[in-house]
Amino acid sequence: MRVLGIDPGLTRCGVGVVEGVPGRPGKLIAYHVVRSEPDEDISLRLLHLDRSLTELVALHRPESVAVERVFSQHNARTVMGTAQASAVAILAGSRAGLPVQTYTPSEVKAAVTGSGTADKKQVTAMVTRLLRLDAPPRPADAADAIAIAICHIWRGGTRARIQAAALAAARRSSR
Repeated sequence: MRVLGIDPGLTRCGVGVVEGVPGRPGKLIAYHVVRSEPDEDISLRLLHLDRSLTELVALHRPESVAVERVFSQHNARTVMGTAQASAVAILAGSRAGLPVQTYTPSEVKAAVTGSGTADKKQVTAMVTRLLRLDAPPRPADAADAIAIAICHIWRGGTRARIQAAALAAARRSSR
């Protein structure tokens, strides 16, 4: 399975492409960071992000897209920008006809490190180890995006099967 993981952000949006199967070390295909200037108009920043993510989806042809879910932060302005970038990321996958799944930061950390409270340094170290990389991916946004892709490979299939079973059960009970 090839997954395009996205760590949404307006100034730096991490993108990681990983191929693999649950329970096995994956293979890093590529990683990117889409950047925009903080003082640029928000509409232009979002348009740049949309075009860049659309190009990356077309270039890497993933089977699915995984996006880090926005969580509450103390800075409302940061949350808004991250939420807007997240929406663009979800749209890029959906527009390509791909399944899109979101994961909380603690789900990603737990999947990759075994602890939902791991710090960025631990996540980067585990991504480097799990994918047998010669050097850690930089910046941290790229490592986070790669971790999101790994999380989806390892947990996404199970999550999708549980959701499908719940949907089938709901349909049976409504008859």
